[in-house]
Amino acid sequence: MQKKVVLLVFLIANIFTINSQTPELTKKDSIIVGSWIFGIGFNVVDDSGDMFRELFDIKSAWHAVPFPSRLSIGKYFKNGLGVEGIASYNKYKTGKTVDGYPLTSNKDYFSIDSRLSYDLNKIIGETGWFDPYVGVGVGYTDANNNPRGTYNGVLGFRTWFSNRLGLDINTSGKWTMNKNTNHLQHAIGVVYRFNVKKELTEEGEEKLKLINAEFNERIRVKDSIDTANKLAEEARLLKEKLENEKEAQRLADLEKEKEEVRNKIQNRINNLNNIYFALNSSSLNTTSKNTLKELILILNEHPKLLLEISAHTDSRGSAAYNQKLSERRLKSTLDYLFGNGIEDYRIDGKAFGETQLINECDDNTKCSEIKHKLNRRSDIKVKSF
Repeated sequence: MQKKVVLLVFLIANIFTINSQTPELTKKDSIIVGSWIFGIGFNVVDDSGDMFRELFDIKSAWHAVPFPSRLSIGKYFKNGLGVEGIASYNKYKTGKTVDGYPLTSNKDYFSIDSRLSYDLNKIIGETGWFDPYVGVGVGYTDANNNPRGTYNGVLGFRTWFSNRLGLDINTSGKWTMNKNTNHLQHAIGVVYRFNVKKELTEEGEEKLKLINAEFNERIRVKDSIDTANKLAEEARLLKEKLENEKEAQRLADLEKEKEEVRNKIQNRINNLNNIYFALNSSSLNTTSKNTLKELILILNEHPKLLLEISAHTDSRGSAAYNQKLSERRLKSTLDYLFGNGIEDYRIDGKAFGETQLINECDDNTKCSEIKHKLNRRSDIKVKSF
């Protein structure tokens, strides 16, 4: 016995030692390898014609509108590639330089672009929060009433505040497919990542291997403890099973005995003289009173016996009249029982009028008085015992 206690203490101590040394996986141990990204933000267009010579000539060459003017949606893959679709709107303002000349009136700008981008983290290493990228693509631009197809190049980065929400900043050079001028488009906006797929980093994979190894060790120790307790638990379960079976049999025998007594009481009630009423009458005759006296004896012999008494009429007369008549017959029956010491909660009384005839004597069938009498009755059933 003493050796078993020492072994149990050793195993429990071993479990606590393992738990204290177990590493935990954190958010830093996983990276996002695929997702969809939806973005909404602002765009600025520089269509002055000088392209890269005066990049920050904001006052005379940059165009922007004071509301969200850019939508993007893209699918990004584990290999770093991403496929994106972008739609943007802008407005060229009067007086600013467009295609090398001052604009004489406001003009709308529309563009739809598609591009293939590459995540530079695949080269420089994952940061988790900073995603620089480059991309190429093609698009269609309608600016200054001058539609054009474009070849696009993009340089940008996304910085992530959480796994879902981030900020996207990028600049695109758009080279025309015909003789129209080239232009730049800058963008900044909020991006939301969804349908995210994650994988563990190399460090995370190593942690997971260590966690699995230590988990298996905990299982081994736990199995040792379970084996030590198994026989005692099986004995306890067997004892409990036998006790439950014994109790179930006792309850079944009790219920069977109860049902037998209930049937005996119902048979005894069925052997009493029937309670019948004269035509259009709710008064109890001598025979019915004698039947009720015997019923009172049965109720007194069995204090927990509850009965249901239902009153009925024959079909002669209107249904409404017969319903009221059955209610009066029920009342006279119950009044007799209650007046002779039977508690009212022990009797459940119901009146059915002519709705529960026991033979064919309805309003459309001519019957003898003897047959009609059979329907002017009160039925007594055991409700609970």
